[in-house]
Amino acid sequence: MKRINILLIIIITVSSVFLTTNCSGFLDRESESLFSDEQVFADQNMITSVLANYYGRIDWGQSLERGGDFVILDEACISSGGPDNRQDFGNDLWRVYDYTLIRNLNQFLKGIKSEAAAGLDPAYRDQIEGEARFIRAWTYFNMCRCMGGMPIVGDEVFSYSAGMDITALQFPRSTEAELYDYVIGECTDVANMLPSEPTKNAARANKWAALTLKARSALYAASIARYNYLTPDVKTEGGEVGIPANLAAGYYETAYNTCKEIIDGGKYRLYTDNPDKGANFYEAVCNKSSYEVIWARDYYYPGNTTGFTNNAIATSVRGDIDANIFTPTLNIVEAFEYKTNRDGALLTRTADNSDYIYYDKPEDIFADKDARLYGTVVYPGSDFNGIPMIYQSGQKYLADGEWKERTGDILKGSAVDDDGDLVTADNGPTKSSDQYINNSGFNIRKFVDYNRDASTRGRGSEMWFVRMRYAETLMIAAEAALELGKPQQEVCGYINQIRDRAGIQHLNAVTLDDIVRERRVEFAYENHRWWDLRRLRIAHNLWDGDSETYDATHYALFPFRIKDPSHPQNGKWVFDKLRSTWTSTYPRKFEYRNYYNFIDQGWIDKNPKLVRNPYQ
Repeated sequence: MKRINILLIIIITVSSVFLTTNCSGFLDRESESLFSDEQVFADQNMITSVLANYYGRIDWGQSLERGGDFVILDEACISSGGPDNRQDFGNDLWRVYDYTLIRNLNQFLKGIKSEAAAGLDPAYRDQIEGEARFIRAWTYFNMCRCMGGMPIVGDEVFSYSAGMDITALQFPRSTEAELYDYVIGECTDVANMLPSEPTKNAARANKWAALTLKARSALYAASIARYNYLTPDVKTEGGEVGIPANLAAGYYETAYNTCKEIIDGGKYRLYTDNPDKGANFYEAVCNKSSYEVIWARDYYYPGNTTGFTNNAIATSVRGDIDANIFTPTLNIVEAFEYKTNRDGALLTRTADNSDYIYYDKPEDIFADKDARLYGTVVYPGSDFNGIPMIYQSGQKYLADGEWKERTGDILKGSAVDDDGDLVTADNGPTKSSDQYINNSGFNIRKFVDYNRDASTRGRGSEMWFVRMRYAETLMIAAEAALELGKPQQEVCGYINQIRDRAGIQHLNAVTLDDIVRERRVEFAYENHRWWDLRRLRIAHNLWDGDSETYDATHYALFPFRIKDPSHPQNGKWVFDKLRSTWTSTYPRKFEYRNYYNFIDQGWIDKNPKLVRNPYQ
């Protein structure tokens, strides 16, 4: 009896493997034994268990599994035990090359269509085939946005035997356009094979996830076709990298029409259940009953948790020794606008820079900010699940006409002065290189679990990681409509739905820069920033390696309380914006070579038909 060698994760027991097709433990599958093709593909529990394994193998890019990756860009910095000496970006950063998974999926698809599966309910078989093809399309999409066109093997399952001609197994790279077309085509085909109703905890792909991937793929392809002229040398002669400009409009049309289909489908909408707009945004992303989330990487306790909360939590609310491994930069905080002022820069000094601006309470500097800031970042004076969050670097006082600082060593318990007044808070920030100490003045809120036990090493958090949500549908629709020359009223209509939820002013006209700004704050920590700046060919302008360029350099915010009885502002709060060299030594430098990952020499050795990417 032939055994299927791809099923490395089969059965615990039939009763515990699969209680319902949408169970929260869908991704928790353990390997105990191997079964024959006939056994596997005749049993829905076994088939679903195998499929769960594939879902568990597609966690690429920034994610809750690798929270430290968020410090690579401009959204966060290292706080614990720094500094970070990174300056440029690796040639293999977030690179995906997984033809083992492609082969496994093709084997699985072959089995689903085999005689062994003939007794399965046809609707179930269609759904499973659709999910497997969706995962395959997602894999190709991730390879394409990393490296451009890569070999498309279709449904082929290749086997090697001694003495055979291996050139039959060596496929050349497709063009970048061909691979995006393949992903778009697969998503089109499988959309109606998948359920049209939302799935529990969004763990499994449905029709709308397939359409979202289709829209995203079309947008990426359109962006590259339209904006690769900004980086004319970032291309290959065979089109493996670079898409002809005349294809841009067609891709934008596909993205636009697909988003309209999702919108008209009515299954998802922006989450607006909580009247507190800041808390509402946190819930929209982090609440597993959010009707906005289309597809997510789910976790559940026990057995399948993540350490993200344990690493990102603030000192004063932590459940274990760990805290502040990575914390937000001032850069991301200032990207959030004010309700009536699009410049989100925090006001710390007078217009002539001659004096501080004094605040009665630390939270006053954030008053009237975009509500999404609260849902994304824990900042001075905010709360964490109802607990007030105190950030204080030290005390300020005047001596000989100059401002001086008192700071305390929170590790030695000297954080208060002789009068018992706080000098340095447990949450800092400080410039210390000690472990678990906050160095930026903020903590991440998005994807951080309010359950204190979730920040312990032994337990972990069951917070999900959102891959797709309805807000992206609106943003893609806005961008595609803009690029297609649709009326500004329509373009603004999409983006203003999102801004209205955030409690900030509507836009009367939208530019591409507005799209970039809106996506940055709406999708912070959701694995979009890197890919957005690459597809639009603007990353090298923002991260230019110059320490005087704000976007390239990590900044921190240090709050101080005035303790000087002779000063008229005694007891009030002031803030210093500081270039955060103690966390990030160098400014970030993005080079043209970073628009596509390098093709590994080992891959070329096995398949000489693979051509190298630009600048290799």
